[in-house]
Amino acid sequence: MPKKNYFVHESSYIDEPCEIGQGTKIWHFSHIMPGARIGENCNIGQNVVISPDVIIGNRVKIQNNISVYTGVICEDDVFLGPSMVFTNVINPRAFIERKDEFKTTLIKKGATIGANATIICGNTIGQYALIGAGAVVTKDIPDYALITGNPGKIIGYVCKCGERLTLNQEGKAQCSTCTEKYIFTEHSGVTRKK
Repeated sequence: MPKKNYFVHESSYIDEPCEIGQGTKIWHFSHIMPGARIGENCNIGQNVVISPDVIIGNRVKIQNNISVYTGVICEDDVFLGPSMVFTNVINPRAFIERKDEFKTTLIKKGATIGANATIICGNTIGQYALIGAGAVVTKDIPDYALITGNPGKIIGYVCKCGERLTLNQEGKAQCSTCTEKYIFTEHSGVTRKK
């Protein structure tokens, strides 16, 4: 039997078959279900459930008390804050089986979802977007957007490094921390200048 190249706390369960990348750490009381694919150097906190066929990229941080349901895809460098919530069915009923109606939810590279936020299934969170603590996401979120409230609304934009951007009258911004430059257009929202 090959030596595993990741850490699993003895209180956690790993169902087979699944894939877990090198350097990943899975902490107390977590459960990884069959068909889950977890990338390299991820950190999966306490009391986390990764449902069947979920895809988790590299360097993803999943904080405590999160259920990542079937249909969720997290690209590289995603941060899921403590006790945030995913759904996977639009109209659940205990007495109606709807497993064939699971919706895909895509969390793109570098996005952050704050503590206690709720992500309604079937939506895409753009690259490096920042979903504030407690926000409820009910629609697609563009790259770099800063979202708060219920329902979640764009209140601004953030840099790749997470700092809030201040757009000038021409729709341009430069991060005060890392000096990355951005431009805003009605068609594509905020994009990094190359």
